[in-house]
Amino acid sequence: MTTIRQKILAYLEKSRSASAREISRALQMSAATVRHHLRVLASDGRLELASVRWRDGRGRPEKVYSLPRAALGDNLSALSEALLTEAGTKPALSGDEVSRMEALARHLVGESSFASQPLAKRLNLTVEKLNQMNYHARWEAGPQGPRLIFSHCPYAAIIQKHPELCRMDEAMLAEWMGQPAAQIFRTGKEGSSVCVFALGNKAPPSVSPIT
Repeated sequence: MTTIRQKILAYLEKSRSASAREISRALQMSAATVRHHLRVLASDGRLELASVRWRDGRGRPEKVYSLPRAALGDNLSALSEALLTEAGTKPALSGDEVSRMEALARHLVGESSFASQPLAKRLNLTVEKLNQMNYHARWEAGPQGPRLIFSHCPYAAIIQKHPELCRMDEAMLAEWMGQPAAQIFRTGKEGSSVCVFALGNKAPPSVSPIT
């Protein structure tokens, strides 16, 4: 038997996005019932709020829901790998290739450097930015200075072929923190990897990724 929530998900898979009013009309259910199930599905992470729109400037704005982008699928991993390969990046980085990773890091960081902030605030702000980018990061004190730990690799689909992305991570940390960063440990694959980066002027040299 198909449940109401399954019907809502199936409808959104076809329509891509819709409001409670549109779903209730299509599925011939009351708007109140649909809104209830939309809230439950959204809280479970099976739906996301796509936008809020006004109806001719009258009444309350209505929420428009869609399936999460991950559920819809994309080709970003294939595109990223193709771009990196086409650019001629090799696992053993030359000076030009290191500069390319540093330039990419600066582009991703943008204007959000925290170098003027106290150390603890720099670390907290950097972790916040990293987690917005799906690194599942945290920091902890170490015997030779603070360390940043990533428990998820957002580039897991291509990192085995393009470990130079770890150099990009180092460059991003250096931009945010205003001090050198070096990867000192990496293990795992397919999104379950753990990476550790040391910070400070005495950060040890980068190590080759461990798989």
